[in-house]
Order: sequence, then C-alpha cells, then structure tokens
Amino acid sequence: MRFTKLHGTGNDFIVVDARDREANWPKLAEAICDRHLGAGADGLLLVYMSDRADLRMGLFNADGSEAEMSGNGMRCFVKYAVDRGLITLRDCVATVETLAGVISAEVTLAAGRVESVRVTMGRPRFRAQEIPVALAAQLRLKGEAEPPLQDLAMEIDGQTFAVTCLSMGNPHAVHFINEPVESFPLAEIGPKAERHALFPQRVNFEVARVLARDRIDVRTWERGVGETLACGTGAAAVMVAARLRGLVDDQAELREPGGVLTLEWAGGDSDVYLTGPAVEVYEGEWRE
Repeated sequence: MRFTKLHGTGNDFIVVDARDREANWPKLAEAICDRHLGAGADGLLLVYMSDRADLRMGLFNADGSEAEMSGNGMRCFVKYAVDRGLITLRDCVATVETLAGVISAEVTLAAGRVESVRVTMGRPRFRAQEIPVALAAQLRLKGEAEPPLQDLAMEIDGQTFAVTCLSMGNPHAVHFINEPVESFPLAEIGPKAERHALFPQRVNFEVARVLARDRIDVRTWERGVGETLACGTGAAAVMVAARLRGLVDDQAELREPGGVLTLEWAGGDSDVYLTGPAVEVYEGEWRE
C-alpha cells in the first residue's frame, strides 16, 4: 500500500488513496501512526470520491477512532490531492467533503505546487447538544444553559478549570491562563480533560495565553491522539473563544509548538478561516 506523509505546522498525517481500496482503516491507523513501530503520525487521511465535492476526506486518529474534521489535516489533504492532479482547482479553490460538512479551501501555489492553504472552517457551534456537553447531568441544570458556554467549571483532581466549550465540527474545551503555556501540566491534565464526564464524545482540550490583540500562544491535547504540535480546529476554537471574551480582534496569529497559524473570525454567524503551510515529507510503501 503506497502512502505519503505530510504535515501542517508539525501536525503530521499519513495519506492513502482509498478510492479503489478497502481495508480495516481503524486498525491500519493504529499501526501506521505508531511512532515506534510504524511510520509515525497524528492521524490517517483517506482519499475518497465524492458526489458533493471534489473529493471526500476520511480521518482516523492515531488510536483508531474516527474524527470529523482537522484543519491541519485538510491542508495536507488538499496539497496531496492538488499536487497529484486529483483535484482541478477553480479560481484556486478546492472543495472537500468531511463528516463535518463540505469544506472550501483556497490554495496558494508556488512553482505549480501547493505552498499554503486557507481553509474555511465553518461556523462555530455553541449549543450544548451540538458540542456535545452533558450539562443537564453534570451541572444539574433544568434544561439547557444559554450558549455560548463560557467559564464552565471542569473539576479534575480537586482543581477547577474554567473552559469555553464549542464545536468546530468536533468538540473543544478552551482554558485561558496567564502563565506561559509551556508551564501548564498538559500531559497530566489533558487525558483527564479528554475523557471528562462533561463530554460524552470526549473532547479536544486547549490551553491558551493571549499575548496581544493579534497574538495567542496555544497548546492542544487532541482527542484520540494526545498532545500535538498543532491543531487546526483547536486553533479555530481558541480564536473564537478569545474573541467572544473581547481579547482579540478579527484576525490573530496563533503560535503553536509546530509553528504559526493565521485565524480569522468576524464573530456572529460568520465562518472561521485558517491559513497555514502544508509540507510533504516523503512517500513510502506499507507492507500489509
């Protein structure tokens, strides 16, 4: 099985053309994404035909669980497809079907190859059942709390973390701190936040520090993966959460361990936009 490894700001993926192939994709994701015994990646991306868009993207996390959407993965997917002629761009735009809906991606080319991609991440969703958050059970509320869900108390090991909850096609909980994000014990808190009883489908947990109205430092614990060097939907969630608090303007640079992403959100019902690089690392063959 031929595969290609790519990364978007250090968030790395294995891409397989699955248009004429069947396999046990969850099992393959676990094996091929293994950092020691496989090729090593945060996730497996699958290329499928689509009757709604140019192509359809399948996504499995490193633990074999299926995910709805990845902003960094989308950039890698689009680079893979465009560079190989699987997508014919229209006005430098490609469309990709995902479990979170059809995503539009604006491509910047250099020497005929994809250099960076601006992804339309869609509108953030704030209702508890859309995220989802188990509010009624965990907070003993009658009915649903008014969205957006800000400063939601998440109890872990006797500590309380105030989180803003939203969906970017997948669930996120954003926690703002005043200290450097590097000092936060993400390896300890992250896995407990991911599987907290508040989140029936688990959650992506972001720790963020706003440095200026156009700069935010971020670290992410991704559902089904662990800490990653970057997370596109996580960056989008942080941007939305920060703007809801009035901490940033319509555009900001989010600095993650793997690099810098540019996020845009005008608020209200507008879409979130993410721009960043996409890099091909190598091609290989997996012995089935």
